[in-house]
Amino acid sequence: MSITQPILDKNTSDRVRRQLETGGFNLTEGVFKWALISTLGFALLVLAVLVYDVFVDGFPVFSERLDTFLANPSRTRADETGIFQGLRGTFWIGVFVIFLTFPVGIAAAIYLEEYASDNWLTRTININIRNLAGVPSVVYGILGLTIFVGIFKGVYGDVALSRGNTTTAGGLTLAALALPVVIITSAEAIRAVPSSLREAAYGVGATKWEVIKSHTLPYAAPGILTGTLLSLARALGEAAPLILVGAVQGKLGPRTGFFELQQLGEKFTAMPIVITDMAKQPGAEWQPVTSAAIVVLLLVVLSFNAAAVILRNRFERKRQG
Repeated sequence: MSITQPILDKNTSDRVRRQLETGGFNLTEGVFKWALISTLGFALLVLAVLVYDVFVDGFPVFSERLDTFLANPSRTRADETGIFQGLRGTFWIGVFVIFLTFPVGIAAAIYLEEYASDNWLTRTININIRNLAGVPSVVYGILGLTIFVGIFKGVYGDVALSRGNTTTAGGLTLAALALPVVIITSAEAIRAVPSSLREAAYGVGATKWEVIKSHTLPYAAPGILTGTLLSLARALGEAAPLILVGAVQGKLGPRTGFFELQQLGEKFTAMPIVITDMAKQPGAEWQPVTSAAIVVLLLVVLSFNAAAVILRNRFERKRQG
């Protein structure tokens, strides 16, 4: 008597063989596939129509006064207003996210995946991090208003100019918003590293840190970079947390340069706030200006998405080569 049993009976194996040989078509699989393609195509079509409509509305601003539109501060006249203050605030918020969220998030992911024991405390921390990633952004605005604005009240410069609603408070608020996403994406990328890679390094006498530094992180780099840069793009487009923290329009402070560090302690604004303020202005002359500001913010966000794709492909080629 045979000690093995066939997994498939003869009829099933014959059917599978015919499908493999003749390329049989599965109706359910085909319908599901085309439903997914249709849904993706519809979403891309809607996005393309919206982008085209916004670009067409804002094109007169780009063609007639691109330099003044980018260099002027916010003004009360649509033909004179600019987005310089919004670009400056968005830049400094991005600096906070990059230099605070990325190192802390990646380090936390390394600890949770490589060093922390699999116990109830670690599982509780992971669950809470995933819950924080799904919290609405307005909740982070309340966090920033309660903690960061209070901490920096009167710390920088003239209290008459700043009551705590500073660029620093806004940057820290959006850094906190992006942190859970960075931790989750980095942890998933590290978890996807094959265990055989680690075992081979241990086999030649490498220490745990040497394995992480020279093997795990380079292999996980594409996933880590993609997740972190996409979280940055999301943070730069958030408006609700900045409104609660106290982002304003109009005269912000005496520091007017783009890279002056003293402005970190003054009132601030950012591109989402600038766009919101422009959209609320009465009169048809504000519509092209608002559309042009939307296009600029889209270009900023898409540049980070493109950077994520380029860096991911570069690291993947380096890993495969």
